[in-house]
Amino acid sequence: MNIAVIFAGGTGQRMNTKTKPKQFLELHGKPILVYTIEHFQYHKDIDGIVLVSLSGWLDYCHELIDKFRLTKVKAVIAGGETGQESIYNGLSKAKEIFSEDSIVLIHDGVRPLIDEKNITDCLETVKKKGCAITVFNAIETITIKGDDNCIEKMVDRSACCLARAPQCFYLKDILDAHNKAISDGEKQFIDSASMMQYYGHKLYTVEGVPENIKITTPSDFYIFRAIVDARENSQIFG
Repeated sequence: MNIAVIFAGGTGQRMNTKTKPKQFLELHGKPILVYTIEHFQYHKDIDGIVLVSLSGWLDYCHELIDKFRLTKVKAVIAGGETGQESIYNGLSKAKEIFSEDSIVLIHDGVRPLIDEKNITDCLETVKKKGCAITVFNAIETITIKGDDNCIEKMVDRSACCLARAPQCFYLKDILDAHNKAISDGEKQFIDSASMMQYYGHKLYTVEGVPENIKITTPSDFYIFRAIVDARENSQIFG
């Protein structure tokens, strides 16, 4: 089985929205979160979706699932105090529904510009190598800054990439890593990839599309809107 755990637990403080968390902001009458889920809903190899959301928005998520006919969403659960705890909640729920031998794709609810190929490539890479981390190659100079805002080192950007989502593993492997982190006193990691590497797993990359941005600020939302509108116009005008 191939499943997606989609994390939509952020409050959107950097978006500066006054009414809704950023994942529920709408473009053309459809929330960002729905744009994201639809990529997994319509992918032929995805068997199910677990959605992790803010506790006060679970009913609204169910309304969206019904309205947009997101039939592959098998559970909607509340997140935890941290992003790591929220993902663990989602993974634990996935284990209740699916086999622990399933492949799980962990994705941000506010990355709605993923594409079908990225999902397919991730699944194939996990089958061959055990994990898949979506990346985008660095296109600008990378520096390491030291004290007094002094640049200590210039890094060869050809060897650098930005880690993005989805990050994909066998469900039993990523759950095992989470359980080890809990045993280590709730040790915190920046993302699932860094957790897996810390506990001894090799990480293999899948190159994603440049536009697979995380919508965090108003500028990100404007970029998202421009890309969606450009794609729609290309269908109309060719």
